[in-house]
Amino acid sequence: MLFLATPNHNQKMKKILLFLALFPLTVFSQDCSCEDNFAWLKKTIEENDAGFQYILDMKGQGAYEKHNEDYSKKVKAVSQQSQCVDVLKQWLLFFRSGHLSLSAPKSNDEKDKQQIINAYKDWEQYTISDSDFKKYLSKVKQSGLEGIWKNNPYTIGIIKRNNEYIGFVMDGEDAYWKKGQVKLRLKPSVTGDGYEGIYYMKDHSEQKLKKIQQLGNNFMTLDWFNFTRISPQYTDSKSITDYVTLITSPVPVARQISDKTFFLRIPSFSGTQKKDIDSLIAQYHDKITRTENLIIDIRNNGGGNDASFQKLLSYMYTNPMRTIGVDYLSTPLNNKRMEFIIGSDDFSKDDKEWAKKGLKKLNANIGKFVNLADDDKVEIYKMDSISTYPKNIAILINENNGSTAEQFLLTAKQSRKVKLFGTTTAGVLDISNMYYVESPCKTLRLGYSLSKSRRIPGMAIDAKGIQPDYYIDNGILPQDWIDFTEQTLLGK
Repeated sequence: MLFLATPNHNQKMKKILLFLALFPLTVFSQDCSCEDNFAWLKKTIEENDAGFQYILDMKGQGAYEKHNEDYSKKVKAVSQQSQCVDVLKQWLLFFRSGHLSLSAPKSNDEKDKQQIINAYKDWEQYTISDSDFKKYLSKVKQSGLEGIWKNNPYTIGIIKRNNEYIGFVMDGEDAYWKKGQVKLRLKPSVTGDGYEGIYYMKDHSEQKLKKIQQLGNNFMTLDWFNFTRISPQYTDSKSITDYVTLITSPVPVARQISDKTFFLRIPSFSGTQKKDIDSLIAQYHDKITRTENLIIDIRNNGGGNDASFQKLLSYMYTNPMRTIGVDYLSTPLNNKRMEFIIGSDDFSKDDKEWAKKGLKKLNANIGKFVNLADDDKVEIYKMDSISTYPKNIAILINENNGSTAEQFLLTAKQSRKVKLFGTTTAGVLDISNMYYVESPCKTLRLGYSLSKSRRIPGMAIDAKGIQPDYYIDNGILPQDWIDFTEQTLLGK
């Protein structure tokens, strides 16, 4: 899966990575073909992405040439812009699944918007009236995938036909999708373990679904997408409804779950969440430091900003924690990021001074990887004392943890207090610090990475993930993870 995330391993950069820089690299015709866009994408990645040479060294030049040959043929066969985006996204997967993105830029121009809408007016439809569909659902006896589901802004009907579930738009606020158009397809996985499928994004590009899970009767997750059942109406147990409320909360949650265990739910380390996280920790500090066990649930936390987890480290501290830094690939395009910071009113005087210093160093080392952290190879977190409580800390993790969430885990697991519970994480951390550029014809927006961790190859995370100390298998339902973890901490 290609997604946007912005991890950070440099204190100064914690403040200044979240901006969009759009710099055309060369001049193509204003009617770029998919072949033109492929040439631009390939050149941009080869010359500027911090992970390009790393992957080339691992997979080999021959594999890359074969990959390019295959996709050159696919690109030539493309007739629509949406198809081009999908094909080029697949080309990018040769390098990694995270910290790369490709999309069609949003346009505020009504003419451009209408052209996009018109391009999909003949999209596949599933035709059934609302009344007939509801009549059909009234005869469904089990609370399976069939039904009417809500995932803002869309209301989607799901119906089973042969061995496949088809999801179609019933209502939605998005002009890009019309009533009746097919929004998703689900079918039993080839392994026989659950379902797999495709979800079509706003721009109609394909998002392949790897984990499809129904929780109770009225809640369903398709990878990152959460769906709530509208109809038919079924009841759920309190444990299910409590879990759904918890796991879908957009803000951090704290609760005392027993006299020996305190619980924190951190859904994101986004910079916008830092204030809420810090506030919650301050509010419950006394309870946390008087309770034997602490469970921190970061399931589905896709990352954000290192600064957002700093206050959690004081509870974990038992010994100095080492964080390995990153090096930045210096190229004329990549270094424009520093020029942007220097010339923008959105950054502080300190930020601008840091950028000026960094730009001088980068420009003196074009084509090389550069350490911008004053030659410090390792950041060491030290405290003067160790908190008596909590004695034991469990962190709940899963396959949707990536980026800064994984940096948090690499730091936390150095503590003698900490154990990880759950499943292996996403493995998207080594190549990071995303930067965004627009194609010459302004039909594509590429996000690629500027930095490479000094951990690799000694402790590479990408495509591997971080494994838990206690694996939670499928026999333990998601809503029971907290109870299982507490019982384990209590030695029961």
